[in-house]
Amino acid sequence: MRIRVLGSSAGGGFPQWNCNCPNCDGLRRGALRARARTQSSIALSQDGTDWLLVNASPDILQQIKDTPALQPGRRVRDSGIAAVLLMDAQIDHVTGLLMLRERGTPLPLLATPEVVSDISDGFPLTRILAHYCGTQLRELPVDGSVVALPELPGLEVRTVSLASQPPPYSPFRGRPRPGDNIGLLARNPASGAQLFYAPGLAAIGPELLDLMAACDVVLVDGTFWTNDEMQRLGLSGKTALEMGHLPQSGPGGMIEQLDRLPARTRKILIHINNTNPMLVEDSPERQQLVQHGIEVAFDGMELEI
Repeated sequence: MRIRVLGSSAGGGFPQWNCNCPNCDGLRRGALRARARTQSSIALSQDGTDWLLVNASPDILQQIKDTPALQPGRRVRDSGIAAVLLMDAQIDHVTGLLMLRERGTPLPLLATPEVVSDISDGFPLTRILAHYCGTQLRELPVDGSVVALPELPGLEVRTVSLASQPPPYSPFRGRPRPGDNIGLLARNPASGAQLFYAPGLAAIGPELLDLMAACDVVLVDGTFWTNDEMQRLGLSGKTALEMGHLPQSGPGGMIEQLDRLPARTRKILIHINNTNPMLVEDSPERQQLVQHGIEVAFDGMELEI
C-alpha cells in the first residue's frame, strides 16, 4: 500500500497568507531552515493507479500538480482520484471539494452522518456540487468494520471515532458528537502492515493507544507545540486543547503518548500549524523530536506499508 502526503500543514498553510509570526516572516525572508507546506491531506493506493483522497484541502489543485499519479493519464478527462474520504468537516479539509467540480461523474464521497450534516447545511458543499458533478454520498461506519470501496479494490480501511471539536461554523461546536472527527486505520492485506492516520486528535485514551501500538506507522496531530502557543503569540484566546488538538509538549502531550508505542512503530506528525517551532529544522524543538524518534511530515513525503 502506498501513502502520499499531499499537504502537511494545518489550516492556512505555511507560510500563512496573513501571518507575520516569527515562522512565517522567517520563511518568507529565507532566514529560517524550513520548507513551505500546503494544507493537510493524504492519498492512499493499493495499485498506484487509483487513489483514495483523504480530505480535500483548499490547496488540492497545487497538490495534484505536484503529484503525477493524481493527474489525468488514461482519457481526455481523467483523474487518479477514485474517491474522497473526509475525516471531519473542517474548512481546511473540505473546501477542496469545490475544485473537483469538473468531474464528469458524481464524486464518490465518504463521510460520517455528522460530517455530512455540516457540509450539507452549515457549509452547503454538497448542495453546491449538485449543480456541477454531484456527489455519491456514502455513510462511513465508525464501528470498526471495513469500509466498502468498490472503486479501490484491495484497499482496506476502517474508521474510529475520536475526541475533537467540530468546525467553528457547526451548530455542534462545543458539543462534539462521536462522528464529528475520525481516525483512519489502513491495512495492507498482503503484508498485514497497518497505518493509523489522525490529523485532529484532542486526547489519547488506553483503547486508542492500544490501537496505535498495533500499527506500523502512526501519522498524527502535530498542530501545536504548547497548549498556550496561540495565546502567547496573541493570535487567539483559545488553547490547543480548546481547539481540539493535543499539544506535543507538556505532561500527557503527544510526545509523551508516542513514547509509549513500541520501538518498531514509525511515528510521524502532520497538520502542523504555522506557529509551531518544530517547523524550523534546526530548532531545539525539532531536535527534541529526533531524540524521541518522531518525524515531521512534509509535502510529497511517501510511505509504503
